Amino acid sequence: MNRISARTEAAASRSAFTLVELLVVIAIIVILAGLLLSTSGFVQEKAGIERAKNEIAAISTALEAYKLDNGDYPTTGADGSDNSTYVLLDALSSTNAADKVYFKGGFPGKMMDSYSSSKTYQEIRGSAKSLNDPFGNPYHYQYPGKDEHSGTNFFDFWSQGKKNTTDTNTWIKNW
Repeated sequence: MNRISARTEAAASRSAFTLVELLVVIAIIVILAGLLLSTSGFVQEKAGIERAKNEIAAISTALEAYKLDNGDYPTTGADGSDNSTYVLLDALSSTNAADKVYFKGGFPGKMMDSYSSSKTYQEIRGSAKSLNDPFGNPYHYQYPGKDEHSGTNFFDFWSQGKKNTTDTNTWIKNW
């Protein structure tokens, strides 16, 4: 009987994982998870940049339609401050049914700083002070735009990007 139990114990010990093998597998899983998470962050940032570009293009188109009807773009101060896009909220969307709406369907709720899923669009629009980019930072709008910006646009509309930086080379902009 001793021989049988010795063989069973030897077979059982050979079929089990050692502590070192388990640690190696766990380390490999942690490394792969780290690579996956860093890649997904990059993909999310690229998607945010593309969304900001599309929003800037759509709002620029709405501004051109506004200019055709009114003869000029909505005017702001010369600073393009965080709340400068409130001018766009007033000009391009309306809470009054008699006014023309240039941004069809209104601004998506998450673009407004007072976003809350429990509020209606009209409630969000009524308390919003700025339009936000996909990263949660305010868009900036300035008309008249700065002379040094090239292109055919006479207004400046931009996002300072994910890092909300003052480096104009990293901004997402219409010029």
